[in-house]
Amino acid sequence: MAKHPKAKEIPRTQPKGLSTRQEELRKILTGRRDELQLIVGAQRRGRIEQGGAKSADNFDAASDNMAEELEFALVQQKTETLAKIDEAIARLEKDAYGYCLECGEEIEEKRLRALPFAVRCVDCEEERETAGKQERQEA
Repeated sequence: MAKHPKAKEIPRTQPKGLSTRQEELRKILTGRRDELQLIVGAQRRGRIEQGGAKSADNFDAASDNMAEELEFALVQQKTETLAKIDEAIARLEKDAYGYCLECGEEIEEKRLRALPFAVRCVDCEEERETAGKQERQEA
């Protein structure tokens, strides 16, 4: 991944202990992870239990298939979020959490509380989204 032009190297050392801010963010991350793990586990168990119950009516069967596909997509999305949270926890343990991957600046705490696995500051994320929109329009 290309570095943002204004990116700078931030010296990171192995922390002796987490700061109060880091502890709070760790609690947010682990709490969200635990919540998602329960939801995903329950949804997967529900799919297994419902596996044999199929409708004989074509309309009902089509409706069942659409519901299953939607549920699968939601489970997949939650699973991807879990992976992002695990990556954020790993960055926290390496004292690299909370810094933008593009510019190296510290990500605002407000953003991390709203999106605890954020890897970019608001400005860099907006730049990335704008560039992505332009690429899609050109294609």
